[in-house]
Amino acid sequence: MPEWITSKTNSTVQHVRKLLASRKYRYECRAFVADGTKLVEEALRWGVQVDALLLREGVEFPVPSGVRELRVPEGLMKEISRMETPQGVFALCRMPEPQRLDLKPGTLILDGLQDPGNLGTILRAADAFDVPVVLADGCADPYGEKTVRATMGAVFRRPPLQAETEAILAQCRERALPICVTALSDQAVDLRRLDLDRFVTVIGSEGQGVGEAFLAAATQSAIIPMSPRCESLNAAVAATVVLWELRRQVLPL
Repeated sequence: MPEWITSKTNSTVQHVRKLLASRKYRYECRAFVADGTKLVEEALRWGVQVDALLLREGVEFPVPSGVRELRVPEGLMKEISRMETPQGVFALCRMPEPQRLDLKPGTLILDGLQDPGNLGTILRAADAFDVPVVLADGCADPYGEKTVRATMGAVFRRPPLQAETEAILAQCRERALPICVTALSDQAVDLRRLDLDRFVTVIGSEGQGVGEAFLAAATQSAIIPMSPRCESLNAAVAATVVLWELRRQVLPL
């Protein structure tokens, strides 16, 4: 039977708001929110632990056995959701258990990628091309609401690893994994001329690029060939080109 919530001071409503607003709170609770019908369907399809569904009154949505069904009026749903036109379907999800860092050649490292939309788009592309991704220091939260939405469900299918930059560099040294950075330099080589599947490849933020720690440790720099009248690509677009090339080298499409 559904439980009805009508007050914005309800403890569950406050919990949802804090999950949406605070990265620290999300990781303290090991929980996050999926907002929207498609995302909730994907979460359930891929075995994410869903503790409760928060549904707007009148919305029809199949509630699995063992999942709490919470019903709220339309006005309260609009107050909770950050979407301009809420679809009236929320899932309170559990984060997967943290995984040990286990770097392999062909991994993509994201360094300081702070834009949640770009991060979500990259995770979606990485899922499509079946390339592992590790988030280094300074990246946006993969379980933030905007990032989750941008992944279109990829964060459920292939949760990214998160690790401190120094831990990544230490494992690269231990395993003799060469590092390739996407950075403009005199030594940079056309992406297509490199065996990217031998490297771990690092992409930085649009504003700052790859950080000094990775630049200092890199044995190779790569560039994406483009028209000379263009200076750079959006970080998500650049990452997708790299992901495509990685996938092409490992298994031609």
